[in-house]
Amino acid sequence: MMKQYNEIKADYKDSILFYRMGDFYEMFYEDAKIASKELGLTLTKRNKKTDVPLAGIPYHSAASYIAKLVGKGYKVAICEQVEDPKQAKGIVKRDVIRIITPGTIIDTEYLDEKVNNYLLGILIDNKKIALAYVDITTGEFRVSEMNDENVGYKLLGEINKISPKEILTDDKGYSFLSQELENHRMKDGISLQKMSAIRNSEKYLTEYFNIQSLESFGIADKELVIKAAAMILKYVVELQKGKEVPVTKITYTSSEDIMELNLTTQKNLDIISNWRGESTNGSLLWVLDYCKSSMGSRLLKKIIKNPLLDIEKIKRRQEHIGFFINEVLLREEIREKLKDIYDIERIIGKLVLETVNGRDLVALKQSIRSSLELYKMLKGHELFKIDAENLVNVYNLIEKIIVEDPPFSIREGGIIRDGYNKELDELRDISNHGKDYILKIETEEREKTGIKGLKIKYNKVFGYFIEITKANVENVPDYYIRKQTLTNAERYIVPELKTYEEKVLNAKTRIETLEYYLFKELTNEIKKYRESLQDLGYKIGYLDVITNLSHVAIKNGYVKPEITEESTLEILGGRHPIIEKLIPVGEFVKNKVILDDKKNFVVLTGPNMSGKSTYMKQIALIIIMSHIGSYVPADYARIGLVDRIFTRIGASDDLMTGQSTFMLEMSEVANILNSATSKSFIILDEIGRGTSTFDGISIATAISEYIHDKIGAKTIFATHYHELTQLCDKLDRAENYRIEVEENDKEIKFLREIVKGGADKSYGIEVARLAGLPKEILINSKKILKTLEERKNIIEKKLGGEQMMLFGSLVQEEIKKEEPLKEEKSISKEEELIIKLLRDVDINSLTPMDAIIKLNELKKLLN
Repeated sequence: MMKQYNEIKADYKDSILFYRMGDFYEMFYEDAKIASKELGLTLTKRNKKTDVPLAGIPYHSAASYIAKLVGKGYKVAICEQVEDPKQAKGIVKRDVIRIITPGTIIDTEYLDEKVNNYLLGILIDNKKIALAYVDITTGEFRVSEMNDENVGYKLLGEINKISPKEILTDDKGYSFLSQELENHRMKDGISLQKMSAIRNSEKYLTEYFNIQSLESFGIADKELVIKAAAMILKYVVELQKGKEVPVTKITYTSSEDIMELNLTTQKNLDIISNWRGESTNGSLLWVLDYCKSSMGSRLLKKIIKNPLLDIEKIKRRQEHIGFFINEVLLREEIREKLKDIYDIERIIGKLVLETVNGRDLVALKQSIRSSLELYKMLKGHELFKIDAENLVNVYNLIEKIIVEDPPFSIREGGIIRDGYNKELDELRDISNHGKDYILKIETEEREKTGIKGLKIKYNKVFGYFIEITKANVENVPDYYIRKQTLTNAERYIVPELKTYEEKVLNAKTRIETLEYYLFKELTNEIKKYRESLQDLGYKIGYLDVITNLSHVAIKNGYVKPEITEESTLEILGGRHPIIEKLIPVGEFVKNKVILDDKKNFVVLTGPNMSGKSTYMKQIALIIIMSHIGSYVPADYARIGLVDRIFTRIGASDDLMTGQSTFMLEMSEVANILNSATSKSFIILDEIGRGTSTFDGISIATAISEYIHDKIGAKTIFATHYHELTQLCDKLDRAENYRIEVEENDKEIKFLREIVKGGADKSYGIEVARLAGLPKEILINSKKILKTLEERKNIIEKKLGGEQMMLFGSLVQEEIKKEEPLKEEKSISKEEELIIKLLRDVDINSLTPMDAIIKLNELKKLLN
């Protein structure tokens, strides 16, 4: 047995081998040690002589153990007995029947029903990237390609959208992806595997799908995409060890039809998960997902991640949503009916993968019945055109063959209805009424022979036999066959009794075997309708999404946005879809934005915590919602197509990669500047804060001018440096907006309202008060601020009253010219020394101690 184990294990060195022995899966050697540690199993030994580590689990509960191991990134190879132990000569033949990896889990019980379980293939060739991803539980198989300078940023955004559990790539891609995933903290939860692209990829795909050309899928001229698709399909097929895979087509997705949302933007806007990445709570998905089916939730997630750039498709979705907004009763009836529909997509996946059971088929039958009722309710509407005839055929097949409440196992009988198969009915009758039949034979034989003491008995040696006392032996018929002589009796058998004995003793086994055969016969018949069933799964998901979005629009008071090709962005009475759900009803302050060809660059000033980020994010989220066809949280919205949304929000060091706040900030801004177009929407929040004030303001100014002059994208640049409001004097399409503030003698109140005009001062101390800093610190801060402002006024007065502002100030001009201040300003010797000392200081290289020393020198000079 160990020889057989070692021979099999040699072919699956990268997998934990579950080796079937009777009612258990056993693991040996290193596999046993890993399983013991990861699953909390007791580690024992095979025997004292060989000292082989051993760990085992019951076969009937293997699924949960497999799910745990695979969830931790391990591969599991399932090795089964592939012949009947009763028929085996020598050791029972065993073989691996399936390999399970994180991206190819087929036991849907251990998967999140609202999330796809994707296996992703990636190939990189210079600036070109090909992606192919498949969910074998649903049969979905998609491919796409990208061609871009910023390969890393764009690829990570796509990976985050797809959220694969496993990634396949070649040697070149492995080193790149391993580093990138590590740098962006995306490695957890993703198993990265190396696999070479296969030869003759095109031939492999055409033969698998039995087609003449890949033009059928629109990828005939996309060599890298073909290689990626063949790579992951072959991987999946090989893992299934000859079993069919529920993939019937390849869907090509063009990046030109989808809005680009890079990794940073997806995280900053809380599109699918909250900013911590812990759950969907506090995300746009959380706001929008009231779907009734798992198929609807999965589809909605994909739709949110992939906003459309095709106006006609967007308007068609709007029309569908609008239809159900108007048809209130129909909408609610449909949503109620959707509750009765099970996960058709995954049931079909299980059917093809041969893991379906009787309960799954009953669920499919009930789902078809509810779907046909929906079909009648919608009366042939374009939203729900399904193959009703084929679906009725599937329904009738299951109704005719499968009992209403089948057992979980398909190998223990009790699945097939009475009256469907004559042989099965006879076997059940024998199994259920065996004793009655024996009594019937006994009565008949007494009457035939006239022997009243005739008895039918049973033992393990002879089975059923007739026992007659010696006093009655003379009356025994000729057709009785003597089997045993006792002191006082003779034992006989008759053909009828032996035939029945065979039926009774083998009835249970034969019932189980026959029912399994009939069940497989049924599933093979249902497979013929696979395309109709997969189409139904998608149609149910889409109907769920559309009725859901209409429900959300009514519930949250959303309006239909006007989508246009023009370069315009007009939102009146806009609200943040997430924030407004997290605060008391009616407390959210509505705001507007109007950007067009004349004014498309907003400088938004105001302190932290005053609402700048909320305002910017709500605009971006409204744009995304409008591009998925959803209604939006506003009083009115007119939105031109936006090809990409970029965000740079917040500040934090990345200790993992050794990048400072400023380095991260500049890297992200560089990506924006290299990728944005005139149709993009950009959010910049507090650019330049990671360095000194003059450095920061200079960089922020230069970035603003570049976006305004070279790119022309619609941009909102938020800052609490009110000096930056003078940008609008230089940039003709720039405009100042500010957070409205209400001041009185006692306190300052941020009204969260955005109005035209720039802020003329900062409110840092007031923010500190709101944050809860001790009162004595606030009082002392105000004293220090007052002192600094007085000094500033004195300096400005000495400089002839000129403003030390960013643009056009005397200081700025003098620094630029690198000339000493002119003598006519009556500057003293001490002041000259101070100016020289300040000019010679390299602020960026100063340590805290150096700064204190320099400050002390300045103080002495002033004194």
